[in-house]
Amino acid sequence: MSIPKKIDRKTASKLRSILLKYNITKNKVTIDLNNETIEVEDDYSIDDIVESAGVLTPEQAQELMDEVKKM
Repeated sequence: MSIPKKIDRKTASKLRSILLKYNITKNKVTIDLNNETIEVEDDYSIDDIVESAGVLTPEQAQELMDEVKKM
């Protein structure tokens, strides 16, 4: 697990400007400089997943919980 590093507002603003050029507006991204890629992370929280539980079958709910545990 990596430890997040704090950046200043000016740097964050510049990074947002760069990402906007690629139509990336999400708050969380992973930048892999070795592979020269940007991965946009979903903004879903565990609460969002739990709220959707009513539309899942018990088997689907179990699969979802297993995936969450793996993360």
